[in-house]
This record gives sequence, C-alpha cells and structure tokens, in this order.
Amino acid sequence: MPEHLAITANIAIPLDELEFRTSRSSGPGGQGVNTTDSRVELRFDVANSPSLGPSERARIMAAAGGRIDAGGRLRIVAQDHRSQLLNRRLALERFTALLADALRPRGSRRQTRPSAAAKERRLDAKRRQAARKRDRRAPGRGGDD
Repeated sequence: MPEHLAITANIAIPLDELEFRTSRSSGPGGQGVNTTDSRVELRFDVANSPSLGPSERARIMAAAGGRIDAGGRLRIVAQDHRSQLLNRRLALERFTALLADALRPRGSRRQTRPSAAAKERRLDAKRRQAARKRDRRAPGRGGDD
C-alpha cells in the first residue's frame, strides 16, 4: 500500500494522518459467535493537517458540512460490505472523492442576459397568470369590468 494517498496532482495525504476505527456493522445479525467488526470509520483531522494549506482547509470544511465535528475532524463511514478490507477501501475511495471534489477549481460565473425569446416567455406567462386571476373574480367586482 502506498505511503501517501494522492488527492490531486499537487496534494497527497500521508496515510499516517488517517485514523481507522472498526466496529460492528448495523443490520440483521446471526449467531453471536460469527459476528465481525466490519464497519470502518475513517477520521481525518482537517483543521490540524500539515498536508493542507489554509485555503484548502476552508474549502474542505465547507464541502464536508455535517461530516466534520466541532474539533475539525472529518468522519467517513463505510459498512456496505461484509468484509472489513472492502469497507476500508470504500472509505478511502469516498475520502479521496470528497477531497478531490472540494479541491477542484471552480470556474467563475460569467454574467449573461436573458434572450429576447426568454423575456417574451416570461411576459407571456405573466399575462396568462393575470388572465387566470381576472377570470376567477366575481362579476361586477374589480376595476376593469
């Protein structure tokens, strides 16, 4: 297994910064003697990672949302498989995908103007809505009857 986990072309996270915990997976069980700790929880301290710069930390914190606890640690859980090894790989894949997406450069939005057809559709919809409301009024009530 490599010593670093490549996230982007410029960023690699050392595996010793990742903490893995295992526990019993939820779901239907069987005989108590046959249970395994197949659920894998990956933790990564985003707030104190020496591998990340301040702007990268901020982007990851914003992208991860509820997966980050008060201490600034990212938590990813995998319990899809019955094998601890497969769940560990899945947790690493999810971690890599989350960080890669958070650190992907975003293009700036270019302002555009609505086309003439779009303006006409909007005004047509407003006219139809006004007519619908006008038709609902009781006869003799309203300013234009």
